[in-house]
Amino acid sequence: MQGATFPARIQQQLALTYALDDAPAVDDFIRPTDGSAREALLIRHGDGDIEVALHLPRRAIARGREGTFDEICQIVEGVSHFLYVAERARRELPATQLELELQAEVDKYVVLVHGGLAEEVELPGPPLRRRDEGAPPGRQRFEPERAAQIRAHLFERVTFMDPPGTETGDRYRIANELAARFAGRLEAEFARRGRHAELLAALRRFYAAGQTEKIALARAA
Repeated sequence: MQGATFPARIQQQLALTYALDDAPAVDDFIRPTDGSAREALLIRHGDGDIEVALHLPRRAIARGREGTFDEICQIVEGVSHFLYVAERARRELPATQLELELQAEVDKYVVLVHGGLAEEVELPGPPLRRRDEGAPPGRQRFEPERAAQIRAHLFERVTFMDPPGTETGDRYRIANELAARFAGRLEAEFARRGRHAELLAALRRFYAAGQTEKIALARAA
């Protein structure tokens, strides 16, 4: 996707991973924001339809692959939310807020560890080998040390904006803990053993699942 925007490239990676053939183009729904505003997906339900606007920081969009780890994660999270809502609506299925956050946490791991954009995120450590951005997860060379670094940044070195005991704060903490367990299982059972087809199948099963099954799959790790 030479010349594509950074959000569009992330959409391509996630659509390829989950076999989402008919997803609308995320670029058409992005509304850049200024100041300290963070990623947010706004949804309004109409007569049998939904209206969606994805707010992303203008600075993060402009910087793209040159952005900070947090800026890149905001874009991945926003694209993840957008695609998940679109896919659940297409299948005429509901989506809970916990589902959205849990899937977004997993998607950040997928893009940054197993996807072709992984080398574009600056983290301490050795440089990555060149990857094929168009390949689905599992066909890249898995690098355990790099994966451990990214998992630590995603799931351990985290600052939550909402305190524990609040609805939002607890939801983000639960999503973080479940995604960390699921990511660890993906690596232990599949990635480290070169079981690429099974890795992709596990990701697709998780994506298609609703909240109850997602939680069960994560807790089985």
